[in-house]
Amino acid sequence: MEAAPAAARKLFGTDGVRGVAGEFVTAELALALARAATARVDAKRVLVIRDTRESGEMLEAAVAAGIAAAGGDALLGGVLPTPGAPLLIGRYGFDLGVVLSASHNPYQDNGIKFFGGDGFKLSDAVELEIERMLAAPAPNTQLGRVRRFHGALEDYLRALHERFLDLDLSGRRVLLDCAHGSTFEAAPEMFRRLGAHVDVMAAAPDGRNINAGCGSTHLDPLREAMASGDYHAGFAFDGDGDRVLAVDRRGTVVDGDELIALAATHLNVPGVAVTVMTNYGFHAAMRTAGIEVATTPVGDRYVLTELRERGWALGGEQSGHIIDMGFVPSGDGIASALLAMEALGDGELHERHAMEKLPQKLVNVRVRDRTALEGATEVHAAVEHESAALEGRGRVLLRPSGTEPLVRVMVEAPTVEEAETVCSRLVAKVEAELT
Repeated sequence: MEAAPAAARKLFGTDGVRGVAGEFVTAELALALARAATARVDAKRVLVIRDTRESGEMLEAAVAAGIAAAGGDALLGGVLPTPGAPLLIGRYGFDLGVVLSASHNPYQDNGIKFFGGDGFKLSDAVELEIERMLAAPAPNTQLGRVRRFHGALEDYLRALHERFLDLDLSGRRVLLDCAHGSTFEAAPEMFRRLGAHVDVMAAAPDGRNINAGCGSTHLDPLREAMASGDYHAGFAFDGDGDRVLAVDRRGTVVDGDELIALAATHLNVPGVAVTVMTNYGFHAAMRTAGIEVATTPVGDRYVLTELRERGWALGGEQSGHIIDMGFVPSGDGIASALLAMEALGDGELHERHAMEKLPQKLVNVRVRDRTALEGATEVHAAVEHESAALEGRGRVLLRPSGTEPLVRVMVEAPTVEEAETVCSRLVAKVEAELT
């Protein structure tokens, strides 16, 4: 089983603070976190962006108040994909960025994550310091201001266009599922600027329909549309636009592993960083291509850390977080989709030959306490037994979710039947001991 990264944080998970808006992620908490973070990094100018969920405006106002209370100027960029924050931080010299989003979670949830002045997410250590500062008295300082930051969307689109200036999508038909989220304007516009014929699904946010039966976590609508249409490729984004999954004209899902493999061979990178969830077939393909692979715990922050330490540019997760450091130090769903189109050249998505996937079965088991997995002796014994039986042919991985009371059970095996059978046995053990 994967060992969780050591951390004593209570509010921050692997991707910021996240929970039900108004219950856990309250206006009071948002104000306090923003005030503490602004004070901790001594931020003078802070960018704030959000996704489309109905609680976003409330939290935006609270975060802006917290920033101003700590003496910073809050610049409100409105609805923008998450990667827009590090990109605009680098372009305009913001000291801090705040993104209000719960990513792929339902609309009832929301979250708060911080990016430093270098464009990277704040470290675990800094997040811990922010938590410890929450109970401190308000800093005795001159108050900051709150202003709108006009043109954020156009700045983001211009940066994408500059990166893919030589990509001509004329004559290409694409279908985009925007999850009623923060890519609903940016993604269709970007593909059209590059010449593609674009059809769009789930691009009418009403505050409550974000991720609801659509986007990268609900691919069936896109699969059905792709199988019945005449498209070169289909892409589904998540609510905040930092991840993407693809579907080919046959309705086959192309996950992050395949998209990263496609990009790695196209860019001819020396190495790539992925997580423990990455399919065994990816590792085999990279060995054949002569590309080194580094493996990290789950979470794009850990992939980013590995990339920085090794000086590599490309990495990501099976879930569709794909990071191209040559563009922005964050997962970027739109950029990743365009990179896939660039790698395909004149070919179509169903003609890809980046890797051969080993059959994989993944089940999320809801448990009383995700931290109890470490002491679950019967589960550990079952994992050791199944791993020994699959040695050299597949693998087993159990890990607690970083944001929800879930244990993720994953099995890879030579056949679908064996993967499902082994996974079912392990799920039963988890349910017996932890639910």
